[in-house]
Amino acid sequence: MNSEQPGEQPGKPIGRRVLLGTLGLGALGVVAAPTLQRGLEAFLGSAADKDPTGLTGLLPNGGGFRYYSVTSSVPHKDAQNYQLKIDGLVSRPRTYTLADLRALPQTRLVKDVQCVTGWRVPDTPFEGVRLSALLDAAGVTAKAGAVRFSCFDGAYTESLTLEQARRPDVLVALRMQDKDIGHSHGGPVRLYVAPMYFYKSAKWLSGITVTEDVEPGYWEDRGYDVDAWVGKSNGRDDEPTS
Repeated sequence: MNSEQPGEQPGKPIGRRVLLGTLGLGALGVVAAPTLQRGLEAFLGSAADKDPTGLTGLLPNGGGFRYYSVTSSVPHKDAQNYQLKIDGLVSRPRTYTLADLRALPQTRLVKDVQCVTGWRVPDTPFEGVRLSALLDAAGVTAKAGAVRFSCFDGAYTESLTLEQARRPDVLVALRMQDKDIGHSHGGPVRLYVAPMYFYKSAKWLSGITVTEDVEPGYWEDRGYDVDAWVGKSNGRDDEPTS
C-alpha cells in the first residue's frame, strides 16, 4: 500500500499573499548583480532539500530551473519508504518500490525543458522507465482511455490520454541531469512528459491510475490547458521540445 510514514503529513496549499510576496523576492534576485544572483542560486540549491515550508520552491535557482511546490511542505521519500502504486482499469495492479523501478530497463532522453511561465532549460537528460512499459505490465483494460497521476505532496495531480501516455518520450523518471532526482526536483521519482509544458511532468509521483476519461489536473483546474503541447497550447509559441 502507498501510505505516508508516521508523522509525515502533506502540507497545506500556500496562501496567495505568501505566494506573491515570495515571487517578488525572486524577482529581486533576477535583477540583482550577477555575482549576487549566483550566490542566491547556490544557496537555494542547497537549501531547498531542507526547507520545511516549501517556499524556496518559488524562487529562481541555478541551471535555469525553478523549484515549485503547491503546498507548504512535502514529505521526503527514499529507497526505504518510496512506493508507486498502479491501479484503476488494469488487470494486474501493482505497487513498485524504488528498487523495483531501478531494476527495469531504463531509457535516457535529452530534451529541452520548457515551463509555461517562460523559462527554458536546454539539453536536459532524464532517465527512467517508459510509462508505456508499466502500463503494459499492468494490463490496461478495454474501457481505459486515460491515465491519472497523483503525488505524495497530497495535492498535485495530472492526467494524460492513454495515447499520450504510451508515447516513447514519456517516462517515469528516476534520474535527471545524470544524477538521481533530488527531493526539490520531485524525487525520488517524477513523471517526465517531454513534448509538453513542464507542469505535466508531475513531481513526487506516487500513483498511476488508469481511468476511462481524462481528469483535469491541479493546474488545469486553474486555467492551464489539458493538452499542453509546447508551442501549441496555453497561448504560447515556444519551439517544440520533442
